[in-house]
Amino acid sequence: MGEFVMPSLGADMTEGTLLEWLVKPGDTVHRGDIVAVVDTDKAAIEVECFEDGVVADLLVAPGTKVAVGTPLAQLGDEAALPASRPVVTAPTVPEAPAAEAAMPPKPEPVVASPLVRHLAHTAGVDLSSVPGSGPDGVVTRSDVEAARVDVPLPRPATPAPSRRVRSSPLARRRAEELGVDITQIAGTGPDGSVTVADVNRTTTAVRTAPTASVPVEKPATDRNAAMRRAIGELMARSKREIPHYYVTTTIDLSTALSWMRDVNATRPVSQRLVPAALLLKASAMAARAVPSLNGTWADDHLEAADHVHLGVAVSLRPSGLVAPAILDADTLDLDTLMERLRDVVTRARSGRLRRTEMTEGTITVTNLGENGAESVLGVIFPPQVALVGLGRIVERPWASNGMLAVRPTVTATLSGDHRATDGHAGSRYLAALDDLLQTPEKL
Repeated sequence: MGEFVMPSLGADMTEGTLLEWLVKPGDTVHRGDIVAVVDTDKAAIEVECFEDGVVADLLVAPGTKVAVGTPLAQLGDEAALPASRPVVTAPTVPEAPAAEAAMPPKPEPVVASPLVRHLAHTAGVDLSSVPGSGPDGVVTRSDVEAARVDVPLPRPATPAPSRRVRSSPLARRRAEELGVDITQIAGTGPDGSVTVADVNRTTTAVRTAPTASVPVEKPATDRNAAMRRAIGELMARSKREIPHYYVTTTIDLSTALSWMRDVNATRPVSQRLVPAALLLKASAMAARAVPSLNGTWADDHLEAADHVHLGVAVSLRPSGLVAPAILDADTLDLDTLMERLRDVVTRARSGRLRRTEMTEGTITVTNLGENGAESVLGVIFPPQVALVGLGRIVERPWASNGMLAVRPTVTATLSGDHRATDGHAGSRYLAALDDLLQTPEKL
């Protein structure tokens, strides 16, 4: 019997609130399946299972705050599943009346993980018509994707009557704060789901607790204060424990931007590249070139990573900051990197990140150019050992081969952990970053 425990979703996390279970007892889960949503001081984060098995028992109810490491659920051995689940056969029943005999037989239950069921629902695929290729006929992700391509089925025009409303955890919590009946709100999100914006925009909603006197702004203020406190504690720890050093250079972007304009001239507007994609890809590839800056500090030594999971600092509204990681950023082409960046920023600001994005970053980039800052001396995000600060693109006088011209430039700063490296490594990183941006066709 294994356990699924409250995971640590960041270096500064000591406890979290279970918002929602996405599985129930008896469900088969596999490593990597999303099984729960946990709220931290910064965001609601989707948490995946760490091993294969069967959900034996849910130990913590939604809405409960528990410490990191607290058991949330018990998992049974997956090998025991066939024994615990009766084989579905045609039962022997007494002779039924003619009306009952004419009724169609009940379909056998489909065996699939919650994630696969979610994918099938999103794709409009009827799971009962999908043959399972997994053990014991379990329907897998590949089976759903094949059915989506080969036998696309129309989704029902009208969902079955149900009191359950599709909504995000933040929307439900906001509705509770306002005393609003969420079932009375028309959702504008994917598949008609109710979003926080829908809740805030509703002015004719039914009040579930009309006599309750709850200040509307206080919960949001409290959450902002909790986030600021969490950020302050982590950054204070970083400056207290990590001996920072800084190296800075100015990079000529004329070649990179000229190449980008040529590429964009052949593309529709929706598929055009932006400078941030070039800067992030070059930052990730430079980290691969200088591995001593790509990793984490643990037990008084550097643990260099064999992959580049690029953290991206994302500002939240009305205030706050998270740094989710784009996994394997150095291996992604520029178009895919842009898609991942848009996706992670959108989910960060809507409060729906994943555990891997919050815990597996190996180096972080903060780009404040869009806010007008020309340079950034960032604070390292522990347990990482380096952070790259990028300012805005500025036209500056530039001397080259004895000639003076005006060039678009960016100021890049490497904040390094002196316990792991020194200024020489930081300078090599910036040199590698510069070289990559002078050959953008290799990004």
